[in-house]
Amino acid sequence: LIEDMYNLVMPPGEEIIHVLPQEFTVDNEPGVKDPVGMAGVRLEANFHIISGQVTAIKNIVKCVNKAQLESSELILEPLASSESVLSDEEKEAGVVLVDIGGGTTDVAIFHEGIIRHTAVIPFGGNSVTEDIREGCSVMRNIAEQLKVRFGSALADENKENEIVCVPGLRGREPKEISVKNLAFVIQARMEEIVEHVYYEIKSSGYEKKLIAGIVITGGGAQLKHLTQLVEFVTGLDCRVGYPNEHLAKNDVLPKNTYEELQSPTFATGIGLLIKGIQKMEYNNVTVTPEAKTEKVKYTEESKKYGLLTKILESGKKFIKDDITDEDFLSK
Repeated sequence: LIEDMYNLVMPPGEEIIHVLPQEFTVDNEPGVKDPVGMAGVRLEANFHIISGQVTAIKNIVKCVNKAQLESSELILEPLASSESVLSDEEKEAGVVLVDIGGGTTDVAIFHEGIIRHTAVIPFGGNSVTEDIREGCSVMRNIAEQLKVRFGSALADENKENEIVCVPGLRGREPKEISVKNLAFVIQARMEEIVEHVYYEIKSSGYEKKLIAGIVITGGGAQLKHLTQLVEFVTGLDCRVGYPNEHLAKNDVLPKNTYEELQSPTFATGIGLLIKGIQKMEYNNVTVTPEAKTEKVKYTEESKKYGLLTKILESGKKFIKDDITDEDFLSK
């Protein structure tokens, strides 16, 4: 039934990326999460279908191919990020994942362990940088440094007398910028982004069912006082999602690299690694006759993944193995 959904006729220029089951109905019995093993004569289902532009998909695949890699599948950014920063309890209770990237802000709403709503907002960290560049009349690279080092999502949290001195252009005097004025510029754009997020939450119909509140991640989540702004606008609890729960210290990675990987910036990348490792192990693990002893063995088919396999195998060295033998045996 899920495979049939991929054959739906889409508008010209669009392609289906994900088909996510919401619930199944078996012989007029609604609310079935997993119908496998049930007896019945009629099966119905509700699906959440995610599509993307064909040209954008082709450009992503070309970028991967130029890196001498082969793409196995496309995964929506918040779906990948959710693997690294959300717990199963949060997904079950109801949570909003807000991934603030450079070009876009991605929203995914989970409830009862199922993704219920997704949205892409065409504003992100780059929009904030452009606002600083125009509002403070500085170069783009200076604007990015100001955002990262002195940026704040709440202007009232900054003092009036805090001044930042930035170098002027060749032969010109350095320029003084008020940190509070800088925060006003950032706050205006971040309020707009958060209001868009809140609109998506309300339009989804799950506003009153989000016990776990909001989790923000991505590079933009590192902005100071952003959690307070999100809580003020939405009225929901908010925390920053770090992917460190899936990272394990070892001798392979330098200490500074390990600490850098704990940043929300790498939430999507680590989530993609987790997804890839899960897929590899699921496809290449066979249950032996000694299943009673809960033993599994790997086949030699992993060689067909080529260079991607090497990357995923390297990723295993610093990602904790959250998948147990019981998980595979149950599948």
